[in-house]
Amino acid sequence: MSDLPPLDLSADVLTLTRALVDAPSVSGSETALADAVEAALRALGGLEVERIGDAVLARTNLDLPTRVVLAGHLDTVPIADNVPSRLEETTGRLYGCGTSDMKSGDAVMLALAARFGVPGAQPAHDLTFVFYDNEEVEAVKNGLGRVARERRGWLYGDLAILLEPTDGEIEAGCQGTLRALLQAKGRRAHSARSWLGENAIHGLTGAMAALAAYRAREVEIDGCTYREGLNAVAISGGVAGNVIPDEACLTVNFRYAPDRDEDAAEAHVREVFADAIAAGATLTVVDNAGGALPGLAEPAAAAFVEAVGRPARAKLGWTDVARFAAFGIPAINYGPGDPQLAHTREEHVLVERLQPAVDALTAYLSRSSS
Repeated sequence: MSDLPPLDLSADVLTLTRALVDAPSVSGSETALADAVEAALRALGGLEVERIGDAVLARTNLDLPTRVVLAGHLDTVPIADNVPSRLEETTGRLYGCGTSDMKSGDAVMLALAARFGVPGAQPAHDLTFVFYDNEEVEAVKNGLGRVARERRGWLYGDLAILLEPTDGEIEAGCQGTLRALLQAKGRRAHSARSWLGENAIHGLTGAMAALAAYRAREVEIDGCTYREGLNAVAISGGVAGNVIPDEACLTVNFRYAPDRDEDAAEAHVREVFADAIAAGATLTVVDNAGGALPGLAEPAAAAFVEAVGRPARAKLGWTDVARFAAFGIPAINYGPGDPQLAHTREEHVLVERLQPAVDALTAYLSRSSS
């Protein structure tokens, strides 16, 4: 077991957040914190607890008609001289790596587990808590993905709430994301005799023109407006200052609304670059992750929006709610952190955002969505 001090789940949510931040857990090094979370959840006495690698799963089994899944990742990006945490009382800010993304959300989950995961507790829904590892690195290592592959049943519910930072707002669903390489071939030549060669960089001008002319689509789903975007994010090519290049590559990223699936997204990108492809460029999709529909028409999701008392907005970005949506489970993002502060040296969370998140979720989990 770890050398970290035990987590006191009877503490207030600010204290819990500080304890989590002060336990370093950069992606791939979450074991000590996962040990502490597992021990604290087992000590409550009212939860079934299981460990899958450095993912900690806990749930109630009260035979209630509905189940809500709450999920959050334990890992952070590399520390930037911002651990241990620092409380600035004059501004009400708690600074530290992971304060926003997303140990404040994990602390909210632990506070809810302490309330509803003890013998005799009476939530309105059965509850599942998923604390997972390796969210901040490549998808193949993602702990929630591992749980989905090895213990899929643990993720089933009527609603999934991911405690990702949303600054206390409800962000429904998420965008899909596609990354593709547009590659052009040419023929090398001395630049003094350029007519003997074929410039590969020039071969991408049609693709760049298509990007410049592109107009992003906006689509409204369940009252949430998703704005798409297709952008160049990298370009490479060139050999030397006196050589006509024979290879060039343009990397594009397509953020698409969740009413498109992966195949439709790829088809759209290929249509945009159809002229460039016809002129000889090749397009290779290297990454494509579908988004998640907001699912706000589902009773459990609608009840959550009502409990929070604020309208939902679209999640502009990809999050792990997509993994739940793939199982047909409505999933939303709701957490106290500010996403604009994630991964920054000055990362912090406003203390005033913490308890309201606990209160809103407590209110929702204490009443039926029927």
